[in-house]
Amino acid sequence: MESAESATREEVIRNAHDETLVNYWDSKKDDNINLLLGKSDGIYHHHYGIGDYDHSILDLRSEEREARIAAEMHRLENAQTELILEALGEVAPDDRVLDLGSGRGGTSFMIHDRFGCFVDGVNISRYQIDFSRRLAEERGVAEKVKFHYRNMLATGFSDHSFQRLVSNETTADLLDLFEAFGEFSRVLAPGGRYVVFTWCYNDMTNPPRTEIEEIDRHYPGNHIHSRSTYFKALAANGLVPCKVADLTAEGIPYWDLRSRSDLRTGVEEAFLTAYRENRLNFMLIAADRACGHG
Repeated sequence: MESAESATREEVIRNAHDETLVNYWDSKKDDNINLLLGKSDGIYHHHYGIGDYDHSILDLRSEEREARIAAEMHRLENAQTELILEALGEVAPDDRVLDLGSGRGGTSFMIHDRFGCFVDGVNISRYQIDFSRRLAEERGVAEKVKFHYRNMLATGFSDHSFQRLVSNETTADLLDLFEAFGEFSRVLAPGGRYVVFTWCYNDMTNPPRTEIEEIDRHYPGNHIHSRSTYFKALAANGLVPCKVADLTAEGIPYWDLRSRSDLRTGVEEAFLTAYRENRLNFMLIAADRACGHG
């Protein structure tokens, strides 16, 4: 099976923006907001969550309360990835799925666990790639779930290599969605599907405000795109939406719960305000690659 070998740092880190991103992610080696939540099932995510939480846990005593909050936050993280799995449609065991910006491997492992298919993750953080590879060995899936030190804008895979692509809250790390979706379309087989979960500012009704700028400042290298830019970039690269879900309201409980936890980082209020005032949208988009494109 064709694979992209890990690249050199010079090939992966192509500019100052990439340098900012990799310095941020390579430095997060003891972040409880990600590591603590994944200890229960060995699934470590780098995204948020969807759905309501058990409000009764807020009445518990401090130590038990914090443990239950962490468990609920992780349940909501997994629930978000479950929506991606549903949007992927039918995936055969011999199919290949590419996880673009694979973090510590949470989405990749859940895809393999559901479908038994081949999964390749690409990531610019060497630390996260090493972490994911160790987990793949421990889980006994390293022959089918592989992680590559690569830039998602230059994956190194051949044209039409994958039947499915996913990006789970990673496109806000990219400066140019048109360039990104061009690469994604290139490696996606005709008739294949790309599923993206993302947050984007709502230029349909509201211009970006201070909360959007605050979120971008909080995450080094972050660049929140407009809602319309996603659809324009998809169309320009032959990716035709077949499912669009605005899950902004369903994304609010996660931030409400996190704001009440010792795990809060200070960005919670910006997300809550932007979501509640419909300035920031939490979107799931599934798009099929047009057979006649490219």
